[in-house]
Amino acid sequence: MLYAYTVILVILALMLTISLRLLLSRRKKAYFSMTVSLTFLLMNYAILFFIHANQAMNPFLQYSSNLLQVISFILVNMGIFQLYNPTRRRQYLFFYSLIFFAVVISPLYFYIPTLMGFESTHPLAIQNIGLDIYMFILIVMWAYMIPPLIGQSRKYQLALLLYCIYHISQLLNSYMFESEQPFLSIVEHVGSVLFYFILFSFLFERVVELMNAIYTSSITDGLTRVYNRKYFYQRLANYLSHNITVAIIFSDIDNFKKLNDTKGHQSGDEALQQVSQIMQSLCEDYGIVGRYGGEEIVAMITDPAVPVGKFAETFRKRVEAETCVTVSVGYAVYQIGQTPDELIGRADAAMYQAKTTGKNKVYAFR
Repeated sequence: MLYAYTVILVILALMLTISLRLLLSRRKKAYFSMTVSLTFLLMNYAILFFIHANQAMNPFLQYSSNLLQVISFILVNMGIFQLYNPTRRRQYLFFYSLIFFAVVISPLYFYIPTLMGFESTHPLAIQNIGLDIYMFILIVMWAYMIPPLIGQSRKYQLALLLYCIYHISQLLNSYMFESEQPFLSIVEHVGSVLFYFILFSFLFERVVELMNAIYTSSITDGLTRVYNRKYFYQRLANYLSHNITVAIIFSDIDNFKKLNDTKGHQSGDEALQQVSQIMQSLCEDYGIVGRYGGEEIVAMITDPAVPVGKFAETFRKRVEAETCVTVSVGYAVYQIGQTPDELIGRADAAMYQAKTTGKNKVYAFR
């Protein structure tokens, strides 16, 4: 029992550290709910650790532990819901009503022995039956309501299943065997440790998802989903710093302003997305694609075996055949000693030559 509580306290401390750090940096309601719930859970297991380490059968401590367990369970699930969903007034009212109901029925702990005719200074297992039944209702309710509304739904369902097994084992051991059945004790404590471990992995994976989303948004263009200018330039500079031969293909959509003026900006955005997707599909195994300016899509070809001129011509033909626009394309191949700006400038100059000599052409820098 003490080993299980020690492991759980360590897991909860790690989760609280992560949640508190996210709360301070992102100010999201989900992290506030998680931080409060984890604080309550830490308090609960600290009380349980103290009770069993010192054999302190104090009714008030046991009552406090039982109530903290239910409230923290509600807040944890509230936080999980908030990680993936905006919380409106009716959701707050629902979750806080559940907490209020737990507080209302919790004093039964002190009145049940009297109602049943027991006179004892020690806590009885039956005293917590109100919150125990309520906990079962919460588990079933969460299993039905929350999984369709969140990511990692299977992991969440597994965590609830483990919590249910833990809770059933705890009740059977307390009500039927006076906590002296070794097998049920093992199931109870292993189940609780596994539950909190899965809860930790749930929170950690959500943090990784957020970090990936933040990183992706920082290096990609929001409209076209290809790399933005800054990241494209950094990758090019990295290749040139190692004198790796690359080629730059610089494309510009012809008559783009006219398209926006006559058909609207939505048509212009769709054309940009289509051109970017075509370049992306062609470059998938040979390089990277970026949006360099308004209607300028660039590619860096890193495979020296690729014939750049034919590649650029294939791109131009596909744009003409598959979209409502055409592109003027220029390209340049790296020469030792060139800077990224010089290489991009040469590809841009070649594109400008294609643009000024009739458009819908491919030119190599000479």
